[in-house]
Amino acid sequence: MSSEIHKPTRVAVVGAGNVGASFAFQLLVTGLASEIVLIDANRKKAEGEAMDLNHAAPLTHSSRIWAGDYADTAGAAITVITAGSAQRPGETRLDLAQRNTEIFRSIVTEVVKNNPNGIILVTTNPVDVLTYASLKFSGLPKNQVLGSGTVLDTARFRYLLSRRFGVDPRSVHAHIIGEHGDSEVPVWSLANIAGMRIPEYCAANNLGCVQEELEDIFRQTRDAAYEIIERKGATYYAIAAGLTRIVEAILRDQSSVLSVSSLIEDYYGINDVCLSLPTLVDAGGVEKVIRLNLDEREVHGLQESARVLRQTIESLGIG
Repeated sequence: MSSEIHKPTRVAVVGAGNVGASFAFQLLVTGLASEIVLIDANRKKAEGEAMDLNHAAPLTHSSRIWAGDYADTAGAAITVITAGSAQRPGETRLDLAQRNTEIFRSIVTEVVKNNPNGIILVTTNPVDVLTYASLKFSGLPKNQVLGSGTVLDTARFRYLLSRRFGVDPRSVHAHIIGEHGDSEVPVWSLANIAGMRIPEYCAANNLGCVQEELEDIFRQTRDAAYEIIERKGATYYAIAAGLTRIVEAILRDQSSVLSVSSLIEDYYGINDVCLSLPTLVDAGGVEKVIRLNLDEREVHGLQESARVLRQTIESLGIG
């Protein structure tokens, strides 16, 4: 019998708000982590969420769940950061970026001090800028720091396309790339159903494929968060599912292709910025950013998205 002792799989969640709590619940339901530690500036909130989650354990999976502090990130396979300040009325995205960058400086420093070998997964907005900031603050190799990026945007895109064409969302293959935000880019040239590009699928199945309608689908994708926030105040279920999918790919070493945000170098002339592209994600985090054969319009859109992000990074003094 082997004498090797296998440590339980620990996932640390920094931020016990709507996104962090929803993600922790997903972790519990899926059974991906045997240990879940919640860390929040509001200790009582973290304790309450941990209590609530523990009461669900007999009905889902047996996991050790507790409210902890940064010392508890030690040994965690992944630390997921959902903490940060929300955008205030009348506040610009740059104002939000400045406040959350300072919050992240302290969070990331503490995480790395206690867990230099773990992977950091960022989901707080602006996620691409904060992923870049986390990489700089941590000093970790680029594969160990990634953001949720456009995983959610891509899911929304696939859902809306599936609804239009009457197929299972899982049968639609399409990506949103670039910034998780207003400058994001739909990759129409490679979007497909059953291996057929959208125009070909429409033609073969006698379906109307009006350009204006497709552009409206992208608009709904891009603006979905605004619509949801107007109705319920925040988005958290779908992004929690997205985080769970990323964590699954890492913990199970799946080499999954996901549109996460990571450091981009020498990609259609883009360098030294974090943004989303289809990426192989495995046990080491970011394994490889996939080279897409984009059309001219998509290349221009991606380069513009990178320019917007680099401008923000430089204005914050972290680039």
